[in-house]
Amino acid sequence: MALAQPPQDRTWRGFVRIWLLAMAGLFAAYLGLAVVVDPYETGRSTLLSRGAVRPQGPRTASALRGRDAAYSGAVIGNSHIQLINPATLTQRTGIPFVQLSVPATGPAEQFALLDWYLQHHPRPDAIVLSADAFWCSDDPTFPSEHGFPYWLLGDWPDYLKGLLRFTAAQETINRLGWLLNPRRKQAASDGWWDYESNYLSQGFGRDPAKKAALERPVGPEAEPHHGGPFPITDRLRAELARVPPRTALVLVFPPVYARAEPPAGSPRATAEAACRAEIRSALAVHPLNTVIEGRARRPEAGNPDLFFDQTHYRLPLARSLTEEIAAAIVRLRTVSVD
Repeated sequence: MALAQPPQDRTWRGFVRIWLLAMAGLFAAYLGLAVVVDPYETGRSTLLSRGAVRPQGPRTASALRGRDAAYSGAVIGNSHIQLINPATLTQRTGIPFVQLSVPATGPAEQFALLDWYLQHHPRPDAIVLSADAFWCSDDPTFPSEHGFPYWLLGDWPDYLKGLLRFTAAQETINRLGWLLNPRRKQAASDGWWDYESNYLSQGFGRDPAKKAALERPVGPEAEPHHGGPFPITDRLRAELARVPPRTALVLVFPPVYARAEPPAGSPRATAEAACRAEIRSALAVHPLNTVIEGRARRPEAGNPDLFFDQTHYRLPLARSLTEEIAAAIVRLRTVSVD
């Protein structure tokens, strides 16, 4: 004969059951709310979409900008090409451009953004890619010291897991508040961000120590020092296989200050040249491509007034580079039409 459970045991078990059910209910309620709110506007739920970008960093804003059907051209890279003004490209080419560049990213993050953009723009008119020194890593995973929200651009399981982050819960609340504000602020829909003021506020261009750092020559043995083959080659070929042949594709080797160039004939100079040659070779699989060479001892590279540091150029040089990119796109599209 089974012994009857003490009343206190039954009470405790009942409490635990109710508590677990309550927690499960709260979990399901939050997840359901977060999916409906879609805090970063990935497009998985459009019930509360307002067609505007809530002020936030480009890492998360790119989820909305990258799927915006209004833009059939995209610029993808990091801060080394972020000063390319998409509005100017639009004016010069007639192609609506969006800036999808995200600071402190490398090829892994940039190709994730390219994949996301192509998912929502299967036949884009033009794509601009920036290939800086991070592309010449010898590690095929292209690791980064900075986090990146791959889950925003991933499949449903990854997205749901990503929503369980504390920051995602905060952003769900923030977006609800933004939606309820009749005078809500909006960020630039095309992703344009002029970061000159940010650099100037940190003393770049004025601080003697920062000016001295600009003039410090790089060591001949600094990375990259390996001679290849470079993992970027196969990865770039695989990514370009998804780009339609009639899409104008421009690859930019962004300018660096003259002092950042390694000594001619040094192992680093040889490795960098080999890397750029392999990137050019991989680019050739796309029939409508061109390269803007910002590393070919450009005259502007010797002007310290055009650089904040050795790899970040200022607006005057960015404007000149923008005109080159636009002219290249127009030439490619002329060839395509002919």
